[in-house]
Amino acid sequence: MKHLQTGVLIATTLSTGLMAGLFAAFAYAVMPGLAKSSDHTLVEAMQSINKAILNPVFMLPFMGAIPLLGLAVVLAWRGHGRSALPWLIAALVLYLVAFMVTSGVNVPLNDQLARAGDPADAGQLASIRADFENKWVLWNVVRALLHTAAFACLAWALYVYGAHQPHEGRHTGASARIPAPAFGSGHPPVAQYPQGTRPHYASFAHPAPGPGPQA
Repeated sequence: MKHLQTGVLIATTLSTGLMAGLFAAFAYAVMPGLAKSSDHTLVEAMQSINKAILNPVFMLPFMGAIPLLGLAVVLAWRGHGRSALPWLIAALVLYLVAFMVTSGVNVPLNDQLARAGDPADAGQLASIRADFENKWVLWNVVRALLHTAAFACLAWALYVYGAHQPHEGRHTGASARIPAPAFGSGHPPVAQYPQGTRPHYASFAHPAPGPGPQA
């Protein structure tokens, strides 16, 4: 169980990190670069990117992170490292919100751009770009931040999980077993008595005198 939990936690952290890096790269590099290009270039580039990105290398971590996160939550709740559970739940919520942003805003905008057709034949490219660019860029930043926050929660959960050590039960106090005294000793070793139960040495060295001889 512990090895499965460790593997799931590492896999979901990597998957979420890949998505955070991808959308962040669009936010700070791809879209700022395309913002300086012509209408034709932006429309053509985004249409090509939206087609190329639909491949297993993207879909596996993007879709697979959700069941992995759910499994990580269940395993933390039922198994080792329960102290990481709040961070795993937070990561799951953040990832689901980011997923809804992608499916509810960015994907429909991609479909809208695809319906514009070949930019060489499409008219009013400036209008097509205006309907797409600003809204897509804004919500991409939102989902990039959400994925990054989910990744941060998972990274901390991984740390908390690794730092967690199960504690073995220990018997302490007066209920601790007192070993039998060694043969020939006057009393049991002092160090083996539970705290607060050390015998009074005088009771062993000078036993109380018994009653005198009866007349």
